[in-house]
Amino acid sequence: MTSPHDPYVRVRGAREHNLRNADVDIPRDTLTVFTGVSGSGKSSLAFGTLYAEAQRRYFESVAPYARRLIHQVGAPAVGEVTGLPPAVSLEQRRSAPGARSSVGTVTTLSNSLRMLFSRAGDYPEGAERLDSDAFSPNTAVGACPRCHGLGRVHRTSEELLVPDPELSIREGAIAAWPGAWQGKNLRDVLDALGYDVDRPWRELDPADREWILFTDEQPVVTVHPVREAGRIQRPYQGTYMSARRYVMHTFADSKSATLRAKAERFLSSEPCPVCGGSRLRPEAMAVTFAGHTIAELAGLALTELAGVLAAAGGDGTARVLTADLLARIGTVTELGLGYLSLDRTAPTLSSGELQRLRLATQLRAGLFGVVYVLDEPSAGLHPADTEALLAVLGRLKEAGNTVFVVEHQMGVVRRADWLVDVGPLAGEHGGRVLHSGPPAGLAGVAESATRRFLFPDAPPPSREVRTPSGWLRLYGVERHNVHGVDAAFPLGVFTAVTGVSGSGKSTLVGQVLAGALADRQGAAEDPGEERPVAGYARAEGLDAVDRLVQVDQRPIGRTPRSNLATYTGLFDVVRKLFAATPLARERGYRAGRFSFNVTGGRCETCQGEGFVSVELLFLPSTYAPCPDCHGARYNPETLEVTLRGLNIAQVLDLTVESAAGFFARTPAAARSLGTLLDVGLGYLRLGQPATELSGGEAQRIKLAAELQRARRGHTLYLLDEPTTGLHPADVEVLMRQLHGLVEAGSTVVVVEHDMAVVAGADWVIDLGPGGGDRGGRIVAEGPPVEVAQAPESRTAGYLRAALGLA
Repeated sequence: MTSPHDPYVRVRGAREHNLRNADVDIPRDTLTVFTGVSGSGKSSLAFGTLYAEAQRRYFESVAPYARRLIHQVGAPAVGEVTGLPPAVSLEQRRSAPGARSSVGTVTTLSNSLRMLFSRAGDYPEGAERLDSDAFSPNTAVGACPRCHGLGRVHRTSEELLVPDPELSIREGAIAAWPGAWQGKNLRDVLDALGYDVDRPWRELDPADREWILFTDEQPVVTVHPVREAGRIQRPYQGTYMSARRYVMHTFADSKSATLRAKAERFLSSEPCPVCGGSRLRPEAMAVTFAGHTIAELAGLALTELAGVLAAAGGDGTARVLTADLLARIGTVTELGLGYLSLDRTAPTLSSGELQRLRLATQLRAGLFGVVYVLDEPSAGLHPADTEALLAVLGRLKEAGNTVFVVEHQMGVVRRADWLVDVGPLAGEHGGRVLHSGPPAGLAGVAESATRRFLFPDAPPPSREVRTPSGWLRLYGVERHNVHGVDAAFPLGVFTAVTGVSGSGKSTLVGQVLAGALADRQGAAEDPGEERPVAGYARAEGLDAVDRLVQVDQRPIGRTPRSNLATYTGLFDVVRKLFAATPLARERGYRAGRFSFNVTGGRCETCQGEGFVSVELLFLPSTYAPCPDCHGARYNPETLEVTLRGLNIAQVLDLTVESAAGFFARTPAAARSLGTLLDVGLGYLRLGQPATELSGGEAQRIKLAAELQRARRGHTLYLLDEPTTGLHPADVEVLMRQLHGLVEAGSTVVVVEHDMAVVAGADWVIDLGPGGGDRGGRIVAEGPPVEVAQAPESRTAGYLRAALGLA
């Protein structure tokens, strides 16, 4: 029996996922860090048990009708939890922000600024007071009607659409037209309309050229295709679409990112001539505060905006609203993001910047007496940025809250008041609480995988750096905050690109370098196509790279139907094996019968999802296991077919590690599973939905799929923070694979914050010195030992410590 004043959260008999009847006591009002290798069970304890139980208790307080439905979802598998306050979850978001999303919308600061202009702005004499929505470019009442609130308009021209006027239309003069049959159709329609498709473009009448490229007419004519030997081609009704209309339609409506990117090459973007790029209607732009329009204030860096608001003064309403804005801005600037402006679009932000913006928004709520459960808040952060994060978490604790953090970065672990280490390994080899107490106590836990990283007994072994086989050079890089930079990437070695969040790392590597190589590859495949130089003036050494492999953290699928097995191709092998079993052959079941994505073998109640949506009165919909298949996804007849004692649902429930043993005699499956084990993903289940995977896990699955392919030519691998979500022990496994690629003759370039990875690189490029406008320069480059001594680098001190030099 616990006391009502017991200062501990006590968990008894936690069995969620791989937890093995775990018992743990955690003091409230502390910063508690949960550690352990990936898949050890730490998230199952922090989120799957503690947060889920707090959420269940909240739902217990709602109306009986809703509560009856929620019980179908099920409580966490735990014996008892006592002393647990209400909880707030700050999990990482995996989705990519849209073009209309900005710093202002992510932080909700835009809402407060619009309210300030609506209630306390200076209106022209006789003007009607506007609602706050009228100051938003994302509403019908506020958006400029010409650019629809985007601030820019896209135009095209004859020079963009027809880069080589010496060619005839039949020879492909109109480069913006699609290829294959659709392009041939447009050419044949023009021919049928009476235009000369065989004369060089420059010799055509200017009026004809104007109509062909820019008309809004869409005439329909009968086309008689030129007969080809051996093919019967009948006349058909063809509709003409001008080159401009095709490009605009593709850019605006195509679901294909590749087609949209191709269309964008034939467009020029410029500020909207009506709103001048402000995105707003004239009525909103006529209102000012402290002498500034809302667009002008939204374009200021947050530190400058705070200065304007602090000096503004005004009546009672203005003072209340500016005080609220200043307090909100203060939280964002404390996390080192004062260089951002409210109108900075979210897609141009780094993952680290986005993570901190969302944290700042949540932390500003000012709750008291709650448990904050955070999922790797240091993910995507430079060690210098993590210091600011720890200061804010410390303030949360001091305000009377409990902070539970699932974390891998040892710098955060060392600052914890309490440490819960789960393990010792992943999956079925984990699930035990090895240590619960002050961090110093972990030194005596021999089986902990965390112990040797938290208490290193020797400096890391020195490694001789490799000699580059050549250089890839970019001159005059101009993109986002990177201005006039000349960058050199060594070939045949392992390069780490470092710098504080927002310093320009992802811009330089993920956009400019990747774009340069992609453009060169595209030009090699289609030498006649005109390709723009994106973000740099000149390049050298691109021809030394035969193949580019960019491995990012975007999800491997957008729905639960996509999973580890489907993405790697393993599911095809498994379904064929089931179709070859005696019972399946007797019943005439083909491989398609064992797919949960098509009618036949799947459960039709949930259509192969494994769960059904439950509509709740006054609450968002939630999900419950399917009442018929209970989450198995298949109908009973399909589940009767077994392979060595397991049905298809049970096989999908195997971990990669277990499946490697099960399919050891099946070469096609063993190869795929072996590469997943090599990148440290042995704990994942084969049927684990893509929506449950972290960005780091998705990236390693892509890397594993790539490692299965036969290597050809010199390959350059680009990875963006591949260690995100990885325990240091898992990082070692991943690094062995990446260094193995280099040993095999490839080049690896990683954007990375983990100093252990940077210390083991052959070459380091450090950007900075700060973020935003204070970054975008290469402040140091060379072998790790040299960069560690660079006086201007904010990375140097942390790198010295990782090298054992500090």
